[in-house]
Amino acid sequence: MTLQLLMLCMLSSADWPQFRGPNANGHAAGPVPAVEWSDTKNVVWKVALPGLGWSSPTVVGNQVFLTTAVPQNGGLSLRAISVDTATGKTLWDREVRSVPAAPAIHSKNSHASPTPIVRDGAVFVHFGALGMARLDAKTGDMAWRCDELQYPPVHGCGGTPILHDGKLVVACDGSGVQFVAAVDAATGKVAWRSPRSVKPRIGHSFVTATVVTVDGKPQVLAPGPDHCAAYDLATGEELWKVLAPGWSVVPQPAIGHGLAIYNHDFDNPELMAVRLGGSGDITQTHVAWRLKRGAPSTPSPLLVGEDLYFVSDKGIASCVNAKTGEPLWSERLGGNFSASPILVQDRILFLNEDGQATWVRVGPKFEMLERCEVPGRTLATPAFAGGAMYLRTDASLYKIAAQ
Repeated sequence: MTLQLLMLCMLSSADWPQFRGPNANGHAAGPVPAVEWSDTKNVVWKVALPGLGWSSPTVVGNQVFLTTAVPQNGGLSLRAISVDTATGKTLWDREVRSVPAAPAIHSKNSHASPTPIVRDGAVFVHFGALGMARLDAKTGDMAWRCDELQYPPVHGCGGTPILHDGKLVVACDGSGVQFVAAVDAATGKVAWRSPRSVKPRIGHSFVTATVVTVDGKPQVLAPGPDHCAAYDLATGEELWKVLAPGWSVVPQPAIGHGLAIYNHDFDNPELMAVRLGGSGDITQTHVAWRLKRGAPSTPSPLLVGEDLYFVSDKGIASCVNAKTGEPLWSERLGGNFSASPILVQDRILFLNEDGQATWVRVGPKFEMLERCEVPGRTLATPAFAGGAMYLRTDASLYKIAAQ
């Protein structure tokens, strides 16, 4: 085993450095932290969080990282926080930016929804059009802040940047202005900015992009209003696109079996599977399958082997064959959903917006295992690291592990 591979394995079992885990695919390594919990059962610690944010926790080493927006004199203090994994004690709490007036947002959104990324001793935080910053993981000291990605968001911001080959790439889809941009992780300077090539009827979206390697070269896959496009990571050149009407796109795509699987619309969600490797407009040539029933508007789909698991915003959980789109099962879980499902060994965790979690067995037949619940709203996707789960509510952060 090479040193690089060994380090990757160590990271994947102990850390959760970005949205949806080490590989941004919703797979957690290590043991199931606890199969049952409540506000008190199997709770290692519970700490109150200031303000409100729906960014997911990220965990590296002995630190948990979050962002939040704290009301301040009619405006906001946009903040990054680190707490100790052992005790829940705040290690540092830093203001990234103060804004004099709070912009309008959707009732389900927050002013701190994008998830921090932790890499090589640095924490990258993003507040959409309100700025992106690099902080020192140990101290919270700010190395740079980028305020150049200006656009008029609708309902606030939600998409998390992705970090690959030293570039932070983020989709910026607002009213009248839509583009994808890359920021140099070392300097905070904009490396490239590519306007969307499709002019949509309704322009805003909140997607978290992903990176896929095709023919040895990394491509940024970024669904957006009325289309999905892939961009060259090095230059920002658009490589291919698929046209499909839609707006307010949120879920991060799933990649596997030579396919990119994504949703293209919020109001009428539909999963599309596109064969990778095309160029130009591939709408008529590369779409492998499409599926409307139970498609998610907000939670990201979860690929496990040849099976694709997803949950609709209204609580219908489904499993289909990822290669063909053939349905395997579909069941109502109850409640509304925003958090993305997470794989932990042979179980999948589905967390609804009211603190109720459902464990489901991986497999071609539906098997519900346990249900657990904590008080409060739960729109953030949990993090799993070091044998524990870190669960964020509207008021608190929990560390949950078998006691």
